[in-house]
Parts: sequence; structure tokens; C-alpha cells
Amino acid sequence: MLLGGFTLLLGLLVPLGFTGVAQALFPREANGSLIVREGRVVGSDLVVRRMEGPEWFQPRPSGDAEGDGPSNLGATSAALLAAVRARVDGQRDVPADAATASGSGLDPHISPANAARQVARVAAARGLPPAQVQALVDRHTEPRLLGFLGEPRVNVLRLNLALGAPVAPR
Repeated sequence: MLLGGFTLLLGLLVPLGFTGVAQALFPREANGSLIVREGRVVGSDLVVRRMEGPEWFQPRPSGDAEGDGPSNLGATSAALLAAVRARVDGQRDVPADAATASGSGLDPHISPANAARQVARVAAARGLPPAQVQALVDRHTEPRLLGFLGEPRVNVLRLNLALGAPVAPR
């Protein structure tokens, strides 16, 4: 009897209550922070979507929603160190998020420094002035949460959509 009561309370009523509160107070977030263009879902603010080609900004060197994920390599792993070294080989002043993967493999954000590092490549591939592409990066740079939590960041999918990414989901 007690087991059945707790199962009903904690397994059904409490989750339904939290879901109801989330839907009432934060409906966009509770439904996955979906990005909709031309009536179609093209992604989420919460999950990376990689677009191939030099004309697109690239996310962190981690997985994406298509099935790739984190490597699960520890900080002392020789394989992890080799992968990071390969990403920065011969380069100077590489932002950390350009060389390291996110913990989940799904981080949709890059640092403004990482985005700025990609401006020349994207501008050249699109035949645009670098200043115009940098202005787009600046407009899509999100500030620290509440002005002091975290770091400024750029959502790669939103930035690529502003560049004119196709809306058809992958």
C-alpha cells in the first residue's frame, strides 16, 4: 500500500506537476527551445547542428545531434591530448573551445573569440567583406547571464541561419 502510494505520488503526480509548472511559466524552454523557420523546425537553441563547408561557422570539435557524442576521454588521456594537439598544430592563440570538445558533445555555443577566428574564412567563402560578417557575429553574441554568470557566447545555429542557412532539417 505504501509502495503503491509513493509510486503514484513520486512517479506520476510530482513529474506531472513539474511539467505543468514548466509549461505554464516557460513554455518555449519546456518544449525544447525549438527554432522554427518557414513553419519547419530547423533545430534547437540547446543542441549543436553542424553545417559542412567553409561558408558556415563551425561549432566546437564535438559531436552533434546526429549521433556523435563525447569521447569520454579523461583529462590524463594520451588520446585526448593528441586530439587537442592535432587541432592546434602550428597555430597560435587558439581559443580553448576551438581545440576542446564540450562535455556533452552537444554544446551549441562557441566563444566570440572562436567566432571571430572564423570570420575571414566565412567571408571569403561567401564573397562578403569581413567587417560585414564580424558585424553579424557581434549581433549574435549573447551576453553573460544576468550580467555576471558564465561567459559571452555565440549560438552557431542562429548565426548560420542569419547567414542564410537552408531551412530543411537534416
